[in-house]
Amino acid sequence: MIRLFVPHPLKAGAGVAPTIDQSRYLTAVMRLNVGDEILVFNGQDGEWRASLTEAGKRGCLLRAEEQTRPQAYGPDLDLVIAMVKRGRVETIVEKAAELGARRVRLTQTRRTNVDFLKLGRLDAIAIEAAEQTGRLDVPAVDDPQKLDKILDSWDPARRLVFCDEGGDARPMIEALAGTPQEKKGAPAAILIGPEGGFAPEERERLRSLPFVIPVSLGPRILRADTAAIAAMTLWQAAAGDWR
Repeated sequence: MIRLFVPHPLKAGAGVAPTIDQSRYLTAVMRLNVGDEILVFNGQDGEWRASLTEAGKRGCLLRAEEQTRPQAYGPDLDLVIAMVKRGRVETIVEKAAELGARRVRLTQTRRTNVDFLKLGRLDAIAIEAAEQTGRLDVPAVDDPQKLDKILDSWDPARRLVFCDEGGDARPMIEALAGTPQEKKGAPAAILIGPEGGFAPEERERLRSLPFVIPVSLGPRILRADTAAIAAMTLWQAAAGDWR
């Protein structure tokens, strides 16, 4: 069944007005008629079965009928990713949503050579991935910040898994395997660097911080999108909701 993210409160009988693009998708692409049903969610009120009550050239209207799933959230995992080329960042955001990340934090490092991204486009990609994967929330995509600023305000209760290309870190699956059971559901984040890797002073600072866990993703140098997918997969298997 079609699923849509709608930023409206959901309860029995609530009216929902999809956007023009969503309305066009429902009526012109999927050819739904009045009385047809879809699933809607807003990241707060769970998933609801909704029926199409009006359809016209100016849009359509839905009515929430019955909750099909109560609100639930995945693990509290952030992905901190250095900005790279647009196409690769879009892939990273899509896969982060599919793999259950709760937030994507864009960062600027010493070697970042991209300084502009269309955040609205990234939000749309995250929403579409959430709709397709069946999750009940949409990962936030934060405005870019310099890495030093992110680290200055870091909550030490959130472990930061630093994917280090330096060659002397433990394999990620080994590093996470030693995590105490009571900490496996604790807030965490994964840090992926830019093309060219982290500058020596960034790497030195990261490895000096008590909340940072340096890890290796293997003997080969991975592109940022490949590294992000590999790291999130390993984390989910070792400490996330794949267990």
